Formats: sequence, structure tokens, C-alpha cells
Amino acid sequence: MKKSNLYTPLFTLLFSYIALGQIGITGTVIDGDFNEPLPFANILVQETGTGVTSDFDGKYSFELPAGIYSIQFSFVGYETKIITEIEVGGDEYTITDVVLNSAAEGLEEVVVTVEARRNTEASVLEIQRKSASLLDGISAQAFKKIGASNIAAAVKSVPGVSVQGGKYVYVRGLGDRYSKSVLNGVDIPGLDPDRNTIQMDLFPTSMLSNVLVIKSARADLPADFTGGVIDIITKDFPSKEEFSISLNTAYNPDMHFNDNYLSYTGGSTDFLGFDDGSRKNTIANSFLGNTFDPRLNPSESGLGLVNRISNQFNPQMAPQISNSGMNFGFGVTYGNQFNFENGHSFGVLGSISYKNQQTVYEDTQDNIYNFNPIKSEFSFEENRIQSGTIGGQNIIASGLFGLTYKTTTSKYKFNGLHIQNGQSTSGSFRQLTRFSDFIDFNKFNLEYNERSISNAMLSGLHNFEESNLKLEWTLSGTLAKVHDKDVRNTTFQDEEGIYSFQENTEPKRIWRTLDENNLVAKIDFTKRFDFLSSDAVLRFGVFGSRKERDFSIAQYSISSNFTSESDWDNYGGDPNQLFNPVNLIGPNNNEGTYINPQTTIRQDANIFNAKQQNFAGYISNEFNFSERLKSIIGLRFENYQVFYTGENSQLGQVYDNENIINKNNVFPSLNFIYSLKENQNLRLAYSLTTARPSFKEASIAEIYDPLSNLFFIGNINIKPTYIDNFDIRYEAYGENAQLFAVSAFYKSLTDPIEIGFVAASTSNYKPLNLENANVFGLELELRKNLSGWFSSLTNWNLNLNGSYIISDEKFSEDELKLRQLGLRDGQELGDSRPLQGQSPYLINAGVEYNNQEKGIQGGLFFNVQGKTLQVVGDGFYPDVYTMPFNNLNFNLIKQLKKNRTLTFKVTNILDDARESQFIGFNEESEYFSLRNIGRTFSLNYAVRF
Repeated sequence: MKKSNLYTPLFTLLFSYIALGQIGITGTVIDGDFNEPLPFANILVQETGTGVTSDFDGKYSFELPAGIYSIQFSFVGYETKIITEIEVGGDEYTITDVVLNSAAEGLEEVVVTVEARRNTEASVLEIQRKSASLLDGISAQAFKKIGASNIAAAVKSVPGVSVQGGKYVYVRGLGDRYSKSVLNGVDIPGLDPDRNTIQMDLFPTSMLSNVLVIKSARADLPADFTGGVIDIITKDFPSKEEFSISLNTAYNPDMHFNDNYLSYTGGSTDFLGFDDGSRKNTIANSFLGNTFDPRLNPSESGLGLVNRISNQFNPQMAPQISNSGMNFGFGVTYGNQFNFENGHSFGVLGSISYKNQQTVYEDTQDNIYNFNPIKSEFSFEENRIQSGTIGGQNIIASGLFGLTYKTTTSKYKFNGLHIQNGQSTSGSFRQLTRFSDFIDFNKFNLEYNERSISNAMLSGLHNFEESNLKLEWTLSGTLAKVHDKDVRNTTFQDEEGIYSFQENTEPKRIWRTLDENNLVAKIDFTKRFDFLSSDAVLRFGVFGSRKERDFSIAQYSISSNFTSESDWDNYGGDPNQLFNPVNLIGPNNNEGTYINPQTTIRQDANIFNAKQQNFAGYISNEFNFSERLKSIIGLRFENYQVFYTGENSQLGQVYDNENIINKNNVFPSLNFIYSLKENQNLRLAYSLTTARPSFKEASIAEIYDPLSNLFFIGNINIKPTYIDNFDIRYEAYGENAQLFAVSAFYKSLTDPIEIGFVAASTSNYKPLNLENANVFGLELELRKNLSGWFSSLTNWNLNLNGSYIISDEKFSEDELKLRQLGLRDGQELGDSRPLQGQSPYLINAGVEYNNQEKGIQGGLFFNVQGKTLQVVGDGFYPDVYTMPFNNLNFNLIKQLKKNRTLTFKVTNILDDARESQFIGFNEESEYFSLRNIGRTFSLNYAVRF
């Protein structure tokens, strides 16, 4: 039987089955004054007279037959709100969340009536309006609206947020050092040894409830952020049984069904995102450091040893050409809640997601240009010009599992999350060197990067009604792994058709390993009390975290003992011939290629262990100075320490679990909210925060990175950065979920950390504390229903937000000296430049259409960020800037019968390319890198049972 005939009835059976579940209304009641769930609120269905109370989590639920209903929400001392025209039908519960605000003193009852279709978005904005700090967010409904499949694609629509490299989130134009990522409120480690935040493209939106971007500090938040905290909140269990399946596929004309797709033979489990062991480093430790060199002592025993070492390696060194397929993926989610007679409930949630992407980048460019040594010449000199083709396969598989048990006063929750990512990359390049010599090369790369993150979290919440006290506690453990497995680089020198390699361009095999674990524990108390004749909230708690990282690199070089050009005739420029048994040195062959133990790089400076621990306590008080003025004043104390184990034998330095950083700091935070009118706020905020060096930055490591061909030099004397943050924001909320907001912020950075050139060598990079830096920015946000302009456009909305940011950072002494060497005639240097990674402007715009009656929702969305300093230049190399990428996307959602949804999306409609360029004084810009990503057309089909 053909496979297609076998699968057809299975898929037909799967999607023709629709469960006849219960229907009704469910949701959450929120306390608008304190932005928290409101327990024991009264909820009444006016048509039936049926009533319930919300649980201590603010949740409620009714079972109702199909129809149109009005629901009344009330609580002593709060306004009464009636939500009308709530439609119940289909095969799922209607979600109706509501925000209740306290009633003015002396009024017995205030009744507010809102149509259901306006209530959901209004509730989201009401939460933002009542928030104690400056925040923006994006919900699961917004993920769907803009067609975002991962966090990186979603948060670009948040004001002041930009995304670098499709995965790293920057807030307010500040680099990833100044942003912090947390999962359900607790720290998570990153998956890149060169970054401080986690890659956001790894988190599928199908597993998330929402993402919050908090822009002003509070005492209950960690102090190590400046731009913002990105809080990734996973899904909670539903109020009833729910099962959904989605399938998706994507087609890019430039990349898919391309017969120039480069790949190589991997392992049997590559499709699951991890290696099966076929790329494992199998060289025994006893081989390392062997001083035998067949060029000096060609003994039979020595030749046999080298042959055994060389045969341990996979012989494939060159990519193979095939035809690429389309992207595809799927997601499955199941959740349920079981209610018991004693009022307790038990919830379960499980979700898996899978994505398989294939890419082909043709005509890529990766170049290096120098300043012209003649200062009157305004053109760059070619140093290295590289072009070629890159093929890749990226697998992301993730799973989420959650259990929740609720009593009438307590809640216990367990969450488990695992994300597995395997990325295979193959490249073929032509490289021309033009600086010190004129040599042409053919280059071949085979790479495999395996990343994973596993998180287990146990938390509890307890309400003590008599004392108005709430206790929350969390225990979290995370294990992160990043393994570059058997990276294979081959460079053949091309001399008029004669292919060979020299000692400084020898082929290499590389393994890079990073393992990191993170333990977090925290306890938070919330106490409500009367202060200055009004309700107030006192928050206090303790926090502890411990991170540990192990890092190492092992590199093996391939040598030859050839003495003439004719010795290379058997190879013909084919990398696969390097490990062909007939070409390997052995007892019966004393000429050829081999793995030379003497050229193995596993130096002590490439290996280190480091630990970070942070213990904190905080207290804050949220109270009203007057009827219009609310304040949130807090203090946070943190003891931050770093312990380092490593050795640099060349410098004679040895550290054995030595305490290299020990800082005790108090971080104040002030937030004031003045209510100008009922729907207008003026916010003022001040806070002191910090940015800390990464593990390898605070080290004595001298790490050769084979992927970038650069040396990273650690700085054991690096200091944390301290930042004074000032914010002011005006916001006005209108009907139909409309918003206008304008913000200004100023940040003063003391001892900012940046990666810069070492003055003695432009191949060495080092973290440095520079002089003080300043950042000033403006933000604007507008959400407008177009019916205010044209009455016929009730279903149309305009969303627009933008940021304009100016930064100024003083040159370090080394950078200033280097830049002075490269000044052009007539050029004035000054004493500062923009912050590295800082975008000068951000623009997000979207026009949305939503017709609930016809089940159609769609929109056109545009995003762009300004020219951003990517690589800091010096007197020999110009600065490199990431150029604006004009990202225009279209998304259309059609609600089909029986809870089926079809989504069509087009990304990069303008067919823009991702490019970085060398920018000088009056020189014409040149490419540093270029990737043509093309347009992508995707379909997603989802079924909810």
C-alpha cells in the first residue's frame, strides 16, 4: 500500500471528529485598583438568575445553552459592571474577562454597561492603565491577529521593542545586555555563549498566554535590567476540557524546491532536533598532547597511531547538493479542569509543538574592508571578499506540561517546559584575499548546533482572608545546553587550478560545549491595609538564584607532509578526500593527510567554570497620596557574587573557585501615577538598576572562536554597570479600546560595558568599562478605531507606535587611539559615538480588520528599525551598521465551521534583504554581510475539539 493511501483515512478520521462538549461563559475578574485577580466577586446571569462567585484566582464559569446573555459583576465597594450581548454557541466556552474598579466614596452603586465585543480589548488596556509600572504587552489573541509563530516575531509590535538577528529582543534600543528575559517571573539562562538573553525565536506562541514588557523598575523585580524585562508567561489550564490541533506549512520561492540546496549526512535523530551520537568527539584523552609528528619522525608505530586517530573522524568534509523541501510544523494542546464537591479543582495542561524549516541563501556576502592608508582617498580597501551559498535545516521541538490543584484559599502549580533545537548548516564559498597578498580560496563549512532548555517550576499561592495577606512562593530549576558538534571547516588555496592548504589555513574539526544550570527560589508577601484613609498594598519578599556554567572548546587541525604540488593531485580540491583511507598517513603510507596531535587546540584558557549567585530582599508600598495621586515606593537589596575557576598558563594565572565580584547594593524605585481625568494618566518614574558582565567577560579566558575566526580575551577586572533611569508618560484611554500615549525617558550609565578592540591587535576583542554614557528617547503609541473618522469603518482599527532614541557613549582610551589613526582628511572625530546595538528609531504600524459576524480577521503590518551600530570599528576597520529592514507582512484569518480556523500569511512582501554595511566618513558603503531572505507564503489550519 502506498504511504499516501495509508495516511489519508487517518487524517480524514482525525479532522472529521468533533467532540460535542459543554458550552457556556468563563473568565477572570480583575481588581482594577491593584491589577490582581479579585476573589469572591458576585457574577449573575440576568436572563436565568443563575449566580456564582469567583474563586480566589478570580476565575468563574457557567454552563449555559446557546443564546445571547448579559452578565452582571459586582463586589462590595466596587462598581457594578454589566456585560451585554455575550453570545454563547458553537462548541466552546465564551471567554469574558472583566475589570472592576472601586466605587467613589459615598456612592452606593455605580453601574457600567459594556458590549461584549468591546470588553476584551478594553480589559487589556484597563490592566495597562492600572499597572503600577510602565508596561506594554501582547496577548495570545494578538499573537493570532498578527500571525506570529514565536515570541521574536510577536514582540516587534510592542512600542520600543526591536529584534536583532530574528531572535534577540532589544527594549528601547538598548542591547541585549540591558534587557532581561524571565519565564513566569523567574530567571532563565540564555543559549548563546556570546549573549546575555535567551533567543526568543525558540518559544512558540502556541504555548504562551502572553508576554509582558516591563519598562520601569519595581522593588519586586530583579535589578539587572535597564531597557526592560520580558516576562514570558506560559498557558494556564482551561476552565473546561479543550483539545486542539494545528498544521502549518510555508513556501518561499527563493528557498524551497531549490536544486542548489546544500546539506550533509547527519544522524538518525536530526529531525527531532538533537544528534544521535554520530557527531560525538571520540578521540581518547590519551591521544591529546602526544608530541609525535610524522614529518619529523616517520616511524611505523607513530604512523599507526596517527592513522588510528585520523580514522576516528567522520570522513565527510564537503556539502552535498540536493533539492530543498517546504517548511512544515504542527501543534497539539490538551487541557482540562476537574471540579470536586468540596470546591477544590484539579487542572492539567499539555502542549507540544514542532517546526521543520529549510533555508537556502544564495549569493551571500561576508566581507572585510579596511580604511585606505592614504588619508586623502575616500574609498575602502578590500581585505577579504567572500561570496557563496548556505543551506540549512532548523528543527524546533517543544513540550509543555502543567498540573494545578486549587482549594478555596490555596493554589499549587507545577510546570515543565522543554525546548529542543537542532540546526544544521552547510556552506560553499569563494574567498578572495587582497590585503597582504592576492590569494583565492575555496571554502567549505559543515556545522551542527544543538541547543536545549529544560525548566521545572513548582509554585504555590495562599490567601489568608482574615489578615488580608497573600503568600506566593516559587521554586525553579533550569538546565541549558549549547553544543557545537563536529564543526568542519576546509579551506583550499587555489593557485591556477592547483588546490592545497598551508599551515595557517589548515582544515579544522571543532567541538564547543556550554552547559549551564540555574536554580531560583523566591517568596513574596502581599498585605492589604488602610493608609492615609485609603486602601494600600505592602509587598515584601526574598529572592535567591544560583547559576553555574561549564565551557570548553576542543579543536583538531588536519595537516599534511607533502613537499611538492604534485602530491595534491589525488585531492583535486575535494574536501572529502582529506579522510579518504587511501590518502591518510599510515603504516603503509608515509605521505598524506592526518590529524596532528601537536596541532590540537584544547588549551586551558579555552576551558572555565564560573558561578553567579544573587540573594535579594525587597519592600514596597503602593498607596494613594490623594484621590488622584498614587505612588509605588520601594527598595531592593541585592548581594551579587561571581566565583571563577580557570587557568591561563601563558600568563601564569590560576583561579580556583575564587570570588572575583562581590557587590552589595540598594536599588530604589519610585513610580507615581497622577489621574488627570478618569481615563487620562500622567506617570513619573525613577529607578536605579544594573547591568552585569557575562560569565566569559568576567574571566581570564582567551577563547579562539572558530566560527568567527576571532579571539575573545576575558577581563577579570570588569565592573558592573549602574544606570539611573527617568521616565515620564502621558496616556489617554478612549472608548472601543482606543489609546494615545507619549513617553520620554532618560538613562545615565556609569561604567557601561562594551566589547571593543584591543589596541595591540584588531583580531582580539575584550570587554571594557567605558566612560559614562547617556540615552534619551521618545515613544508614541496610537490605537484608533477608524469609525471616529468614517462611520462605515467600525470594523477597522489603526495601530501605530514609534520610538526615537539618541545615545552618546564616550570613547575608551584604546578605541580613541585606534580611531585617531584612521581619520580621513577633513574628518573630525569628537569624543563619543552611539551605543553598540542601539537603534535610533523604531516604527510599527498596522491596519486591522475584524468582522466577528463573518468570522474574518486580518491586517497589514509594517515594522522597521533604524541604522544600528553592529561592530565597533577602529583605525583600520570602519564601523559596521545593520541597515534598516523594511518588514511588511499580511495576515488573514477565516473562522470556518465547527471551530476550524484557516490562516494565510505573507511575510516580507517588499522582498527586502538583511544586510550590514561598512560605513565611513565620505566613503561609499560596502557590504559586511548580505542575506536575501525572499518572500514567504504560509498556511495554518487549526481545529479545536
